[in-house]
Amino acid sequence: MTVLYLIRHAQAEGNLYRMMQGHWDGGVTELGRKQIAALAERFKDERVDAVYSSDLFRTRLTASAILKYHDLPLITDVRLREINVGPWETQFFANVGYSDPEGLYLFQNDPDNWKLDGAETYADVKKRAYAALCDIAEQNPDSVVCIASHGVTIRCLISAVTGRGYTGENPVPIYGNTSVTKLIYDKGSFSLEYENDMRHLDGVCKTQWNWFGTVRNERFDPKKDGTYYIDCYRDAWIFAHGSDRGFSPAAYLRSAEEHCLIAPDSVQRIYIDGESAGLIDLDPLRGAEEGCGWISLLYLSEKYRRHKLGIQLLGRVYFFFEQLGRSAVRLSVAEENEAAAAFYKYWGFDVIGRTPGVSGPLLLMEKKLGSERVE
Repeated sequence: MTVLYLIRHAQAEGNLYRMMQGHWDGGVTELGRKQIAALAERFKDERVDAVYSSDLFRTRLTASAILKYHDLPLITDVRLREINVGPWETQFFANVGYSDPEGLYLFQNDPDNWKLDGAETYADVKKRAYAALCDIAEQNPDSVVCIASHGVTIRCLISAVTGRGYTGENPVPIYGNTSVTKLIYDKGSFSLEYENDMRHLDGVCKTQWNWFGTVRNERFDPKKDGTYYIDCYRDAWIFAHGSDRGFSPAAYLRSAEEHCLIAPDSVQRIYIDGESAGLIDLDPLRGAEEGCGWISLLYLSEKYRRHKLGIQLLGRVYFFFEQLGRSAVRLSVAEENEAAAAFYKYWGFDVIGRTPGVSGPLLLMEKKLGSERVE
């Protein structure tokens, strides 16, 4: 008899930013690392004879929790990877829902009927992952094995083992980050002992999905969106400084237009639940010689502040600059704007200096990129 623990990876960048991850090899968040630490303690005194993982970073790092207290090699198997969503890879959920609402509905609610050119189907994932599971079970008789994999992949495996579908009565869900599902393999067949167990997180570091609003972005059009840009920037300026003294709308709009000419995706208009809700303006040239990206404006309207949606805007910032090969992101915050400074500090920005501004001192803040992927 072989015991197999299926473990979903810890919270990854794509989970936090509400991105389609698929085969994209993104990093693990700070919360994800806390989940990994808790998982390590769960298995500290458990017998473990072998550890397997998909080859993607988020699963390999999650598997390291088991290896912390067990001196074993990590065996990777590409068949344990997440579903490849083809042209949806690295797209944000709300953007996909806007461009292909029927497709996203099927993907989430009726995956047996979801198909997309260039992507795997659930049936494809079930076939390759179940073959891997059988091989692992056969190669480890009378052993205890931990397997780190992905949400859709584990969902497909449990469907294969139990015969349950993804809809209807008792459907197989997407399990939580670092959840543990226990299988028994005996005499050539699998049985499910328990699923989606997260007792090790103890309610402290579970992933909490934010369903208030869905953040969508589209390219800024200077001809169509100029007035909206100025209104947003003015509101942000007043919020930071208490008045619009020193605000220069023509200069800021001209700067945004230049950014668009250099990189069309550098300025984005933000929508939440179909309503105009904010702006992102990124300077693709400033700081480039130092390997940095620069945020000129990150703005959410008052209605959508304090709902933890800002991280979805930051996710777009990080992804944009990582594609340009930048190693850090910087911005300036008015020293008196305590709310904004606190927001950026919460999400990993450090104060690295102070500079003079039009209306007073500015904090120079920086976040390193790619640190989530350091093993």
